[in-house]
Amino acid sequence: YAWFVSLQYEGAVTNSDKLREALKELRSQHAGMTDAMTAQAWLHKLSLPLRQALAAVERDEMRNSEILTLMLDHVSALAALLVSGRPQSVDEARQLEEQMVRRGFAMTEALLRQAVTPSAAAFDSKVVRRHCSGAVELAQFIKQGEQHG
Repeated sequence: YAWFVSLQYEGAVTNSDKLREALKELRSQHAGMTDAMTAQAWLHKLSLPLRQALAAVERDEMRNSEILTLMLDHVSALAALLVSGRPQSVDEARQLEEQMVRRGFAMTEALLRQAVTPSAAAFDSKVVRRHCSGAVELAQFIKQGEQHG
């Protein structure tokens, strides 16, 4: 009960209000498990406190992180596909696989674009450069294999 009373919902003052909001949240979660778009909206709502905190940091520090923004968007989309995916056949599993891999590589490409310049648009301008060497090395191996194969 103490946990329930401590829950914070915008506009919910009484326990009845909180219960209604909690049930709405549970309903959204359940709906999100069957549809990727609904799941993505639900995940966006779940990450809203993080997004708001980042916006405040960006405002206070007068700088922003494209890295965190792109990661939030791509990870939310990937998570939405995961929680809503219910393939019933090999073709549906292939479609899910296609969507997941496409989104994964879109995120990788977006991160690598940040490595093109010496300083990424991030709170830590060297964060991408510190972590991209393995991916770059693998991409070079793939390219070499294409040239010889």
